[in-house]
Amino acid sequence: MKRVWQAYKLRVLRRHLLWRAFRARHALKQVSDRTDRIRPESILCVACVRNESLRLPFFLQYYRALGVTDFLFVDNGSDDGTLALLSDQPDVSLWSTDAGYKAARFGLDWVTWLQMRYASGKWCLTVDADELLVFSGDADRTLSHLTEALEAEGQIAFGALMLDLYSEGPVGGISYVAGQNPLEVLTHFDAGPYRATRQMPKENLWVLGGVRERVFFPDAPERGPTLNKLPLVKWNWRYAYVNSTHAILPRNLNRFYDGPGDTRPCGVLLHTKFLADVIGRSCEEKQRKQHFHQPEAYADYYDHVAASPTLCSEGSIRYEGADQLIALGLMSGERGA
Repeated sequence: MKRVWQAYKLRVLRRHLLWRAFRARHALKQVSDRTDRIRPESILCVACVRNESLRLPFFLQYYRALGVTDFLFVDNGSDDGTLALLSDQPDVSLWSTDAGYKAARFGLDWVTWLQMRYASGKWCLTVDADELLVFSGDADRTLSHLTEALEAEGQIAFGALMLDLYSEGPVGGISYVAGQNPLEVLTHFDAGPYRATRQMPKENLWVLGGVRERVFFPDAPERGPTLNKLPLVKWNWRYAYVNSTHAILPRNLNRFYDGPGDTRPCGVLLHTKFLADVIGRSCEEKQRKQHFHQPEAYADYYDHVAASPTLCSEGSIRYEGADQLIALGLMSGERGA
């Protein structure tokens, strides 16, 4: 009886989230509409961005090469040229809004509306501008090959570990230009430890650990970022992410990923957050208070990042590619081929 009641409450929550997204469409102003390009076999990428002109040139290049056919972006009040950059792209449909990011469930209300409207029945990649997806054989295979293999196995959601990359020296000392591969300057990562538990009643995974726990939250690991995501899903208009792409409803979709060590098809999101611009962004976000449910509780985190720490340690590993991540057990191997 308890499980039946939980299922009912989650169904109500999911409908509420979809209703929020339907209402949130009024906050979006269309800047460029290229959705007539979308076909049933299209692979979509949906993202909400703000002031990402530094990362977007490589982001677009990377995901085009990986097989994304159409991009759907929401720009939330950028003032660094992001809007102009995206509006000029032939495969990008773009919306803008100055509405509050936090009040829109950290952008999920806007993203969910675009998924409802355009992604149903298609594979949809939902990522941030600082996330690069890698998977087994990605040097030779595209997302089309991956999704065909997933469908053959009856897997409609593809999980990934978010893996923070960082340089050998202080964060503020990194030299990077737009269009450059960020992996040329963000060269190292923490291979572990990572801990995974299930959270009820949504049955979503909760993975903690890595460099941010080691450097910023050693005495309070539960405050560290959630590192598991379900970024690639064969979408249905009834689906809704609950907390970034960390959790999704219906809850059965959360079971498609068990975290590091899962032998089913899964990948890694290389997280390029720690370029030098993270210092200014941390100072700004501390004032804007648009991230985290209780942003005041993370003031010390923003201050620590703004102090330009060196994240590299004796235990850090130089990034070498997907095969290395497979060998370390951070993602699956050829079974995903």
